[in-house]
Amino acid sequence: MSGPLEGVVVLDMSRVLAGPWAGQLLADLGARVIKLEHPERGDDTRGWGPPWLEGQGDAERLAAYYLCANRGKQSLAVDIATRDGQALVRALAAGADVVLENFKVGGLARYGLDAASLRETNPGLIVCSITGFGQDGPYAHRAGYDFMIQAMGGLMSLTGEPDGLPMKTGVAITDVMTGLYAAIGVLAALHERRTSGVGRHVDVALLDVQVASLANQALNALVGGQDPQRHGNAHPNIVPYQAFACADGHLALTVGNDTQFARLASLLGHPEWAEDPAFATNAARVAHRETLVSRIGEALRARRRDDWLAECETRGIPAGPINTLSEVFADPQVRHRGLCRTLGDDSRRIPQVANPLRFDGASATSEVPPPDLGQDSDAVLAEMGLSVDEIARLRREGIVR
Repeated sequence: MSGPLEGVVVLDMSRVLAGPWAGQLLADLGARVIKLEHPERGDDTRGWGPPWLEGQGDAERLAAYYLCANRGKQSLAVDIATRDGQALVRALAAGADVVLENFKVGGLARYGLDAASLRETNPGLIVCSITGFGQDGPYAHRAGYDFMIQAMGGLMSLTGEPDGLPMKTGVAITDVMTGLYAAIGVLAALHERRTSGVGRHVDVALLDVQVASLANQALNALVGGQDPQRHGNAHPNIVPYQAFACADGHLALTVGNDTQFARLASLLGHPEWAEDPAFATNAARVAHRETLVSRIGEALRARRRDDWLAECETRGIPAGPINTLSEVFADPQVRHRGLCRTLGDDSRRIPQVANPLRFDGASATSEVPPPDLGQDSDAVLAEMGLSVDEIARLRREGIVR
């Protein structure tokens, strides 16, 4: 089944996670995404293992990190530091709809492949530039990495136990969010081009995304006039909304309103809590957080986790287990929704996590596995009109792989 972006051609010149994540999303939505990589090194993440998925025969050994963000793409390995390589990219961009790139600011200008140069030939081209700090400002020249941006952008100050070190998240969430914002920007520019006929240069910065993604915590600081503090697994604005220990494990309790709290109080054998002025409203519960959390914790330690979860389910109290990833992929709901997929053939089966978008009940997940380095070079070049001899010369000279 064709996707909503069928017919859209994307050149993905990005590396690592934020840009490739955006490219993979566009590929899942039906765009043709050609991943442009250095003939020798390829995307940095090709070497970011273990773990590795071993290839057979001439197939490349692929790092799990690379596999998470490159589904649905073709790989053209071309050296853009050469004149012939630059000419190939310019020719591709002349017929493309979108270019994704995450070079340092000004990095592509020396090759004549920057947004301004490419859009001179193709005014309808949408170029999405992903950087650490944006195309302007005092930090524009700096490289940006997820961990550093989580630190600079305030996320780490909010994450971790109150008396412990500030912590990063367990996933490079700033990169992932930046990839999503980049894809949104591209989609908006594609929509606008339908009437204007003109493309856009979309500027997406990791720091901008991190600050914008602080959500309620940003407004807590701006409205309250104080820096929010770390609460570990607890919520700054809602109580009880955190992890609790049971007799044999832990659960996450997410009580979002006073009605749910009354149900919880009844379940724990203390219905009077719901009438106590210190606990009856969320604002009161936040003010008396320590006292209430201590009492809830004492009650929950008396029984097994799964017993509590079954009771919560019956009474409409939001709660869930704290799963390992193996437990996540074994979860009945996750299995029912088909979130763990396998691509490829009998020579190599490649595990994937499905795109969470569905259209009319069908998953928007490409069936094309992440490519080996340069596996589509000959096909793409031949489609561009290059002869067998021309392609052979480019290979001999190391311009393509």
